[in-house]
Amino acid sequence: MRRVEERSFRTFDGVELFYRHWPVEPGTRKAGAIVLFHRGHEHSGRMMHLVDELGLGEFEFFAWDARGHGRSPGPRGFSPSLGTSVRDVNDFVEHAAAQAGCAVEDVAVIAQSVGAVLVSTWLHDYAPRIRCAVLASPAFKVKLYVPFARPGLALMQKLRGNFYVNSYVKAKFLTHDPERIASYESDPLISRPISVNILVALYETAERIVADANAITVPVQLLVSGADWVVHHGPQHEFFDKLGSPVKERHVIPGFFHDTLGERDRAPVVEKIRAFVTARFAEPRKFVDLTNAHLSGATKEESDRLAAPLSPLSPRGLYWSATRASMKLGGALSEGVKLGHETGFDSGSTLDYVYRNRPAGIGPIGRLIDRNYLNSIGWRGIRQRKIHVEELLRIATRRLREEGKPVRVMDVAAGHGRYALEAIDSGEVRPDSILLRDYSDINVEAGAKLIKEKGLGDIARFVKGDAFDRASLASVDPRPTLAIVSGLYELFPDNEMVGRSLAGIADAVPEGGMLVYTGQPWHPQLELIARALTSHRGGAAWVMRRRTQAEMDQLVERAGFRKVAQRIDEWGIFTVSLAVRKA
Repeated sequence: MRRVEERSFRTFDGVELFYRHWPVEPGTRKAGAIVLFHRGHEHSGRMMHLVDELGLGEFEFFAWDARGHGRSPGPRGFSPSLGTSVRDVNDFVEHAAAQAGCAVEDVAVIAQSVGAVLVSTWLHDYAPRIRCAVLASPAFKVKLYVPFARPGLALMQKLRGNFYVNSYVKAKFLTHDPERIASYESDPLISRPISVNILVALYETAERIVADANAITVPVQLLVSGADWVVHHGPQHEFFDKLGSPVKERHVIPGFFHDTLGERDRAPVVEKIRAFVTARFAEPRKFVDLTNAHLSGATKEESDRLAAPLSPLSPRGLYWSATRASMKLGGALSEGVKLGHETGFDSGSTLDYVYRNRPAGIGPIGRLIDRNYLNSIGWRGIRQRKIHVEELLRIATRRLREEGKPVRVMDVAAGHGRYALEAIDSGEVRPDSILLRDYSDINVEAGAKLIKEKGLGDIARFVKGDAFDRASLASVDPRPTLAIVSGLYELFPDNEMVGRSLAGIADAVPEGGMLVYTGQPWHPQLELIARALTSHRGGAAWVMRRRTQAEMDQLVERAGFRKVAQRIDEWGIFTVSLAVRKA
């Protein structure tokens, strides 16, 4: 048996999570790291057997106890949110890579059940460039057996607040291995409750990830238990079929129960995992080039479908005509909807209104319509994006100051500049200079007024400028050490335009400078936006092409930046990332 160490690491919110670490034996040439993620209700001790069974002595192994599980702190079966747990995954893999002394590109992950859903979400939302992932019986859709259980749980959560649901699963339905059954039943660290906020979010997030699995491009091996009593097979196969990974394997194991990695006759399955992992590390690292995804691919096809006109008399055509009519009616009463029609729902004026989040309209009905408008999922995501932009701006300015660099900020398409100015105003680091740019005269005028209101006129100025003019960006004086591009590239499908803009930013930002950029890898209201809302560009339909996080990161990397941090909202809609200018 390999020597194991017991350690802990600190998460982003200060929680110390327990993990086990199996270092490579002295004298062994190190190949990389393998990180294990256990199923729900369990802990890292339930996966220890894999370290010896896999026999991959050249790899360092790591296995955590997720928060609320095993020897990690917190109420049993609870996490503040599923997004929190996914961010924990990101933190743990980065920690494991640092401890192993390898790049994240030399990490493989093996995950089971709920752990496999967390890892799949991480692969989709954060686009880590790991070597490969093995997903065993991912719990994309749990068998609840009770009719209407899922909507019932969601309703009870709204009425009662958070509560806990005990697992119905007995050990004999997880595995045929009598030793595993006995240890499960006697293990004091196994917790049967799961928080309803996690259970409901698990379903919602899994649907999103399965539907958009094309965004995942790292090599994936999927293991499906043929006689699984706990989760449905259908979403697992749909996930595999939609995967964007050019290297992918699917193995359906007849007769296996849900505990795929702990079944009685698992030796052939373990051998499949060993062969898959060793093959990925034996070949050169391969990454799918997504920089031309605007020309072909899933998001291009999706955007083309949304741009195609509907027959006016078709059911869908009639539905969206009625939706547009209701939006026009709402604009007569709601201040926000009216502003969207006048300036474009993607305009700087609309975004500033959404940021302020103060419902206004004609009478109580107008204010009610406006409140519902401002509380739509897309606008909630926008406000969360603002919070994340401000957070990363504070981190970036503090880091620049600690490194002894000047803090010169440039926002290439600032809108009214509210998020940038409020982040700077609330931070402990006062920049040496702030340059806000925008192509709209309305935004320039409103932004200049906001600078004056916040008393930043001594260091800040607002000028008219084209965010896609490389030469204009490159000639900015003084050269910025921190550039911001927020909410801009999401509005333009063409990667060549984005590439020009990023190249201009890279020309301006010196080595060691930083870039805060946003992305939109997912949106649940794409068709509503395309069929019912108008753009600031001449009142045309607001048709968006999503960029996966991997695509956005590649464009930034090609320009000469390296991503070092990322945030994403709980719905998986908007990301905010921080990158450093490379030499």
